[in-house]
Amino acid sequence: MNQEPASANQGNILIVDDQLDNLRVLSTILTEEGYQVRKALNGQMALIACQTLAPDLILLDINMPDISGYEVCQRLKSNPQTCNIPVIFISILDDVTDKVKGIKMGGVDYITKPFQFEEVVVRVQNQLTIQRLQMQLQETNQKLLEQNSLLRLEIEKRRNTEITLQEVNEKLQAMALLDSLTEVANRRYLDDYLQREWQRSAREQTPLAFMLCDIDYFKLYNDTYGHVAGDTCLTHVAKAIKSAVRRPADLVARYGGEEFAVILPNTNFSGAMRVTENIQLQVQELKIAHSASFVSEYLTLSIGIAVCLPSHQYSPDTLIAASEQALYQAKQQGRNNYCAYISFSSHYLL
Repeated sequence: MNQEPASANQGNILIVDDQLDNLRVLSTILTEEGYQVRKALNGQMALIACQTLAPDLILLDINMPDISGYEVCQRLKSNPQTCNIPVIFISILDDVTDKVKGIKMGGVDYITKPFQFEEVVVRVQNQLTIQRLQMQLQETNQKLLEQNSLLRLEIEKRRNTEITLQEVNEKLQAMALLDSLTEVANRRYLDDYLQREWQRSAREQTPLAFMLCDIDYFKLYNDTYGHVAGDTCLTHVAKAIKSAVRRPADLVARYGGEEFAVILPNTNFSGAMRVTENIQLQVQELKIAHSASFVSEYLTLSIGIAVCLPSHQYSPDTLIAASEQALYQAKQQGRNNYCAYISFSSHYLL
């Protein structure tokens, strides 16, 4: 024979044949090729042998007295523990219908008697090679599935981490832009927002309103009720102002101390006046007692208003300065009221 001998322990083969001569011949051939060989004289012994130790390959005679090779193969294929064992039928039957039936029953090959030794060896080697490659493929697929599963878990873990970090970052950014006590925008965000709205309004030539709201006699309030009550008062006033300023583009911010600022984009003087009156109404409805006030038994606000058509020739600081001047006038006129700055330039709108 021209085939090279198989290495030791290359395969465990079960030969099933009721003819002892056939068993001896096949066993000798395959043992010399380096295979481990077991023998069974009938179908029942073959089934028991497979249950005891599953072989790598079965050479199965068809014509046997107790159970035919076809039935043995059918039982093997119906059992999950033995269904993957390759079966090569060996038979004196050489008709095409017999070969087709063997393949339909689950056989992987068909060898007719009398045997050609080289053919037997080659067919056995081919089937064991195919089986080995299939097992390697299954192992590779299993490893790939496990790797893919680990990769998906890692991707999901990283995605969740990124989402968590993004949420934390958004919270930190929000905290950096909010006044920690009143939870309205802080002075830093106010300045940035005013700069952006000033530039936009200058491009679009739309009016921009800015107002400063100052709590009347707040130092006396703190002296009378204490700083804890003063902080609570600031929180309530901030919420009241925010509830009066309803458009998404409008901004309420803590300007400093007891002062709050309001930016009203695309708002003319009459619109700013309506918002101002609504703010004062919301604060009045709080009915925060202020026994030390000289203007009311309840907490009140003084408000300075400035409205203009922004120009690239000016900066937002001019609008802030105008509202501060209007707030000063409101206080000079007795507090608990509002004034609009009207003497800055023709850019300011009444």
